[in-house]
Amino acid sequence: MTPSSKEIFNRAELLLGADAMTRLASARVILFGVGGVGSWCAEGLIRSGIGHLTLVDADCVAPSNINRQRMATVDTVGLSKVDTLRDQLLVINPEADIRTIQTRFTDESASSFELASYDYIIDAIDAIKDKAALILHAAASPATFFSSMGAACKVDPTRIRVASFWDVRGCPLGSMLRKKLRKANTLPAKDFLCVYDDELLPNLGTDTALPEELKFDKVSHNGSLAHITAIFGFTLAGLVIKDIFKQDCR
Repeated sequence: MTPSSKEIFNRAELLLGADAMTRLASARVILFGVGGVGSWCAEGLIRSGIGHLTLVDADCVAPSNINRQRMATVDTVGLSKVDTLRDQLLVINPEADIRTIQTRFTDESASSFELASYDYIIDAIDAIKDKAALILHAAASPATFFSSMGAACKVDPTRIRVASFWDVRGCPLGSMLRKKLRKANTLPAKDFLCVYDDELLPNLGTDTALPEELKFDKVSHNGSLAHITAIFGFTLAGLVIKDIFKQDCR
């Protein structure tokens, strides 16, 4: 017998209360990027009671994803990331409304996502150009926006932090994005919180995993580990849960 939502979220409701759980169930969230950070963010959202989640990512599962991505296993290599993740998340909560869009977010395609229809927008994109475009469009929308900075080249989980985009320090991706936006004279319409980490370790191995055609517009192709990317992802999910929970205090 499949457990009811009441049973699944008993411990969450015990902590947050029935009103917060109702808001979680009705919240509409769109998540861009379901890799090492985004896939765990999606799981954190669904396990916490988010009722409506849209997953956006153009990629399919690759062998090099297995060490850190929620949906990546030897059996899912070659399959759509968003569709595979959706199927796994529905095993957690079959009543969740989980939609998938297998494409990249770009400045040209931005209007097709109808960002204003969401309560929360989450950025876990790797590609610099697409990430900068999403930041501008999300910050201009009425939705609450959270973003992940770089999670690669890190081992120490105690250095993961949350700060305003303009206050992120020690993160090459954050610095690169701010410079790119300033140079283009296109600053975000509002500030937003980011998950980041100021640790930066060198790659000690040799990269042979990623085909050249997939290395589009990346900061670089760096080593990364599950415990770091998962904490980034769960922290993003936690920012959404915290914001919904704290609405009673506003």
